[in-house]
Amino acid sequence: MSYDEVMQWFTRWDELATSGDVEKMADMALFPINTVTDGSATSWDRERFLTEMGAQLGGDVKMESTRTPHFINDNLVFVITDGTINGMTVRYGDLLTKVNGEWKFQTMVQGGWG
Repeated sequence: MSYDEVMQWFTRWDELATSGDVEKMADMALFPINTVTDGSATSWDRERFLTEMGAQLGGDVKMESTRTPHFINDNLVFVITDGTINGMTVRYGDLLTKVNGEWKFQTMVQGGWG
């Protein structure tokens, strides 16, 4: 288990998110991904991820985050993020899974979308 590996993964993820490079973000995911919010859970394929995330990212995005990883085992980590995106307070969780030695984004959980 490597805290540093996970934090480096999120540094890269955030760089791609602020630049709006959803194609490269999708390369960091294990599809289908799960999206969970109040009373709703869906699965997204790569195409839907590109559409949904592309509509949310890019432009003048300012993010500040504090992340707390909770390792389930050596290959699974659930990361709670507290932060701000363009001045809006957010709290969400992401599940990463290790595939062939590389962390992949698999599930995102955030309240308030349902």
